[in-house]
Amino acid sequence: MLVAPAKFVNEGRRWHEESGKNMKASGSKETNDSPSKLIDARIKELSGWRGETLARIRALIKQADPEVVEEWKWGIPVWSHAGIICTGETYKAAVKTTFAKGAALADPSKLFNSSLEGNVRRAIDFPEGGKINEKAFKALIRAAVALNTSKPAKKKSKKA
Repeated sequence: MLVAPAKFVNEGRRWHEESGKNMKASGSKETNDSPSKLIDARIKELSGWRGETLARIRALIKQADPEVVEEWKWGIPVWSHAGIICTGETYKAAVKTTFAKGAALADPSKLFNSSLEGNVRRAIDFPEGGKINEKAFKALIRAAVALNTSKPAKKKSKKA
């Protein structure tokens, strides 16, 4: 029997014991709701400090990048602009934003406080009662958008 990892205590998720896969709490894989409506529903469903924090994070992302695209992937909110900027995950003790390319972003305000060991991602855990450094958070969002929209480095051609 497979046991759900601790991270799957996440709100709105459940562990499928037979396949060992993460599934939406509803159990369905398809939905006709728009991503924005699904995010609205998640915020409403959470209520309390987690809903308020996720709503504030969402507002800050939209302020930092008015062209942001809201998506719903893996049962969680995802914000994109020419690639994934970050996700919004909710846990019992924190609301987490995971930046897809966070390791490549400058973080002078030292907001990243989670997933620091990886080579690509970085995350910010917002605990209950924690303050959001709004200016620094919006700067990270803008930096992530700039990274996503920058031209990829040209590969050196091999000469024979």
